[in-house]
Amino acid sequence: MARGTLVSGSMAKVKVTLEVGNDGVAVITIFNPPVNALAIPIIAGLNEKFEEAGRRNDVKAIVLTGSGGRFSGGFDINVFEKVHETGDVSILPDVSVDFVVNTLEDSKKPVVAAVQGLALGGGLELALGCHARIAAPKTQLGLPELSLGVIPGFGGTQRLPRLVGLQKAIELMLSSKTILSEEGEKLGLIDAIVSPQELLKVSRSWALEIADRRKPWLRSLHRTDKIGSLSEAREILKVARQQAKKTAPNMPQHQACLNVIEDGIIHGGYSGVLTETKVFRELVLADTSKGLVHVFFAQRATSKVPNVTDVGLKPRQIKKVAVIGGGLMGSGIATALLVSNISVVLKEVNSEYLQKGIKSIEGNVKGLVTRRRLTQDKGQKALSLLKGSLDYSDFKDADMVIEAVIESVPLKQKIFSELEKVCPSHCVLATNTSTIDLNVVGEKTNSHDRIVGAHFFSPAHVMPLLEIVRTEKTSAQVILDLLTVGKIIKKVPVVVGNCTGFAVNRAFFPYTQGAHILVNSGVDVFRIDRVISDFGLPMGPFQLQDLAGYGVALAVGKEFSAAFPDRTFRSPLVEILIKNGRNGKNNGKGYYIYEKGSKPKPDPSVLSLIEESRRVTNIMPGGKPLTVTDQDILEVILFPVVNEACRILDEEIVIRAADLDIASVLGMSFPSYRGGIVFWADMVGPKHIYASLKKWSGVYGNFFKPSRFLEERATRGLPLSAPVSSSASSRSRM
Repeated sequence: MARGTLVSGSMAKVKVTLEVGNDGVAVITIFNPPVNALAIPIIAGLNEKFEEAGRRNDVKAIVLTGSGGRFSGGFDINVFEKVHETGDVSILPDVSVDFVVNTLEDSKKPVVAAVQGLALGGGLELALGCHARIAAPKTQLGLPELSLGVIPGFGGTQRLPRLVGLQKAIELMLSSKTILSEEGEKLGLIDAIVSPQELLKVSRSWALEIADRRKPWLRSLHRTDKIGSLSEAREILKVARQQAKKTAPNMPQHQACLNVIEDGIIHGGYSGVLTETKVFRELVLADTSKGLVHVFFAQRATSKVPNVTDVGLKPRQIKKVAVIGGGLMGSGIATALLVSNISVVLKEVNSEYLQKGIKSIEGNVKGLVTRRRLTQDKGQKALSLLKGSLDYSDFKDADMVIEAVIESVPLKQKIFSELEKVCPSHCVLATNTSTIDLNVVGEKTNSHDRIVGAHFFSPAHVMPLLEIVRTEKTSAQVILDLLTVGKIIKKVPVVVGNCTGFAVNRAFFPYTQGAHILVNSGVDVFRIDRVISDFGLPMGPFQLQDLAGYGVALAVGKEFSAAFPDRTFRSPLVEILIKNGRNGKNNGKGYYIYEKGSKPKPDPSVLSLIEESRRVTNIMPGGKPLTVTDQDILEVILFPVVNEACRILDEEIVIRAADLDIASVLGMSFPSYRGGIVFWADMVGPKHIYASLKKWSGVYGNFFKPSRFLEERATRGLPLSAPVSSSASSRSRM
């Protein structure tokens, strides 16, 4: 089974056909556009057509293929969502034994898979159950089920190792990596590669040759020649388990997959298939799968924006974008545009800064080429689309401007007043501000309908999230244009409302403050970071501060203190660090020691500065360090984030809770297997979060005071993710 693709189109198009040629070959074809997802009706149709082909005397052999130039994108994961909603695992069809083993692999007539376009997840597993696989060039092959919290469920854990070898099979399954048919042929997964025009002809011929015993009739489940000895297999599995513990410590599907593979090696392929089915059904009900499936659908839903994408508007073509500011953000944004074939004018205030910006872009492109995310030719083409400028002369034909200067209100206001005069009337005027209210940015213009936020996350050419910030006056056309550009440059665009910090930064502003409350209460700073890392974020809040730089921490803290003074904790620690010559990774001295070529190490000398901060804040209970469990640490840091997310939902800053989930995953690296911040909160339970915050607010004050929205949901027993009714908030910002 697999990371399928959503079924689209009417159910009338969802069908399986059977055609028998004069040569005696039955061609069974899957029709479920766009990618022939294995929906339940498709699986039923496959059973029916294979049984018919098996009965018919005029059928000597069978070819299985897909329509529209694609074999199959895998199992329809809409079914997973239904299982998660109902808790009823019996919804899942029993495909692995009933169909793939009994009907397909043990067929009395040979079956050849004619594969092109893609064969992923359950689609590839069907092909593995056939007696040969003929593929068109550049066909994508893979078993990406682990990315959805489960394991292959149509026998893939057993057949793939028997065809490509244990080591390679483990690598492909645990990484959810796809390969092309050319590599598949070298590995023994594909028997032959032929042109798309010849695919059916060769597959039919191959099937007949198997029937006539001129080619071997191979059942992959029965093969053992590529497995190696039991001791060799166990050693490979042991190493893989150790590696998975490091790379995927909170994801049970990795260890489960290895256990199921081992079962098949010890007890035989058929036993392995039975174990696989059992484990698959257990995993699909686990929280990890629920979280990953939720993120899968949440990401796809972000492109649907009411009153923007559903009112018949067409996106305008954006051929030329002007970027103002060539610093870290500006050069990153320019890079993302250039590598997607959009011409860029980069404007700076002087030649020195302009050359620095251009060199940064060149370095970014070179890095992408080095990491093979871009070919050398495409890298050169991207740079040929770049032009530097010290004035606005090249802005007269710009389709979009993205301002990416420092967070200074007067400077931004001046720039937007100038842009209004020099840019064409259709030009989208965007700002990359991360915190400043857009109404303030555009205060001195008359172009409020075309002012929009294009908030990228650093580094902008790498991070996948794009927050599109709209005011009450931003036109639907402008939002649609920026949505379209976001998709072109391979970002996930999330439309949010206008407020200080917008959606992601606003939701997470209490994150670091909660950590500072703990450290000023006597909790070890390095323990706090470890707890957060163990939870699944790439690093803890203090290492993150080191990485971002303390100047950023102070500037952002100032913005949020001004916007939300009633719920801000002011810690003197960062200022104390700066006074003592520390600036995190920027100068190699922060909470951690940064030495070239080494991982950051905790710096014991920072502890005396932390003690100084504790004396100033004087919040340790009874003057003694606070005693807390790791779970307490996690909750003190993340529950205030949930609380602020509730305010964002209440004010309708986001269209739906799932948008905030995907934004937290892609913008703040919240672990995807936990489903995003709101989804995780619903799993924990609003009642527990509300009770905890209420208790802490009695000790520490308003920082922990539960929001009205959280209190209402907890009291009524409703999930936080339930849609906000139109009357629920009179303060809608959208």
